[in-house]
Amino acid sequence: PFWLRRPRTYTSITPIALCSSQSGNMAVARAALAALLPPLAARAQQAGTVVAEASPPMPLHYCTTAGGCVDEAAAVTLDANWRWVHKADGYENCFTDGRWHEKHCPDGLTCASACAVEGVDAEGYAKTYGVRGIETGVELEFVSQGGNVGSRLYLTDGADSYKLFKLKNREFTFDVDVSSLACGLNGALYFVEMDAAGGKGKGNNLAGARLGTGYCDAQCPKDVKW
Repeated sequence: PFWLRRPRTYTSITPIALCSSQSGNMAVARAALAALLPPLAARAQQAGTVVAEASPPMPLHYCTTAGGCVDEAAAVTLDANWRWVHKADGYENCFTDGRWHEKHCPDGLTCASACAVEGVDAEGYAKTYGVRGIETGVELEFVSQGGNVGSRLYLTDGADSYKLFKLKNREFTFDVDVSSLACGLNGALYFVEMDAAGGKGKGNNLAGARLGTGYCDAQCPKDVKW
């Protein structure tokens, strides 16, 4: 469900039944609450080691008429655009107040080799980004306790790859709770074509899907850092 309540606003997403295969190159499910970020395109990025990633689990089921429903491993990971980006061998920010560090990021290639995109632990997901795992799915807080606005999440296989789907002659369903939806908010869950590994192993990309890299659609590169 998309849960939105006052004084803070929440969104919760629960895939109830999924008729899909485990493999394929069709699409990756993405959940988003809109928030625009300044652009800088870089070809790759390092993986941070300061914080261990703790992606919230997502209930997901694969169902057939003959066999009923079985659980599948799944989680959600925060888009790299929202994550802390810092010097790979230290703690100095590479991106602050809408600007890239002039020394570390004079261009995309230099920035990608010098800077790392960091993991997010359970406390960080909840307090900084307003993302919490609940029994029936994930709850998203539009304005978090730390003041962050919006978020963008991707569905993963619970490990190092995005969850891919082949939807021909199949059905993808989820529940949305809008019982306390506030005015003027936009919540979406949709598919977008992405590399399953999030570009990991291409160029100098050591971060990959686990850290939310690889997104691109009609907004790219205007709304995508990496």
